[in-house]
Amino acid sequence: MFELVLRAPQALVEPASDALSDELDALSVSVEDADAGNDAERALFGEPGLPPPAAGWEHSTLRALFESEAQAQAAATLLLAQDWATDLEVQSLAEVPEQDWVRLTQQQFAPVEITPTFWVVPSWHEAPAAARQVLQLDPGLAFGTGTHPTTRMCLRWLATHGAQLAQARVLDYGCGSGILAIAAALMGAAEIDAVDIDPAAVQATLDNARTNRVALNAALPDAVAGSKASYDLVLANILATPLKLLAPLLCGHIAPGGQLLLAGILARQSDELQAAYVPWLALQVLDTEDGWVLMGATLGSGPALR
Repeated sequence: MFELVLRAPQALVEPASDALSDELDALSVSVEDADAGNDAERALFGEPGLPPPAAGWEHSTLRALFESEAQAQAAATLLLAQDWATDLEVQSLAEVPEQDWVRLTQQQFAPVEITPTFWVVPSWHEAPAAARQVLQLDPGLAFGTGTHPTTRMCLRWLATHGAQLAQARVLDYGCGSGILAIAAALMGAAEIDAVDIDPAAVQATLDNARTNRVALNAALPDAVAGSKASYDLVLANILATPLKLLAPLLCGHIAPGGQLLLAGILARQSDELQAAYVPWLALQVLDTEDGWVLMGATLGSGPALR
């Protein structure tokens, strides 16, 4: 394979990327901050505590992969010939050494300690000696590997509330890889429904549940949207905006005295979430990590479990 590297101002990133992928036969196109690592570097993706994300970096590096050198050269020539591409610069065109991309990808995921004895372990790793309980995971195409603070906080809560989960009914709304639903099963939950809008996430959840030898139901959200099923624990690790919109649905599935657990919330968004859920229950911050918060409440029986 051959890699064509271009430098583009913000206005040309989208048209250049579209042309490379849609018309010039690039196998893949990635975009990076051209100023990364120097004083001009700017955050873009809304990191905790920073202003809302900008539309793009001032200057970006585009990396496009092609099967042959001739294709890469032709792409560069055709792209630079466009009237709108005068500010586009070719930085390099070079052969990319053959590599084991699967192994390189797997190396990004290492075992994750949730508690000293509870670990999330990718399916291609050995479990650490300290692990007494292991959740084996292959994320596939779905979100949820245990590395993000929001997932870790949810897993910590589940790991430390095993007594409350014993024989419980659990709803995991937005299940991703199924990591939280599977953790609930490992902690003793008796019946688990996991739903996600992405069919790939539903399949990943079923596959990971099978790997961990736990039983659960995984489906698209329609499976619970019209039902009156109630649960001892309803958990959702999504993002603040959809969590606010889902407040009536999620709260409608909590059994009296049941728990609600919400994640995917920045610390500065906690007041918004409390306001959105106040008609049903009083959300509290249960945990914090790296600018994110875990929020929870009990329906109709006092403060949330800490």
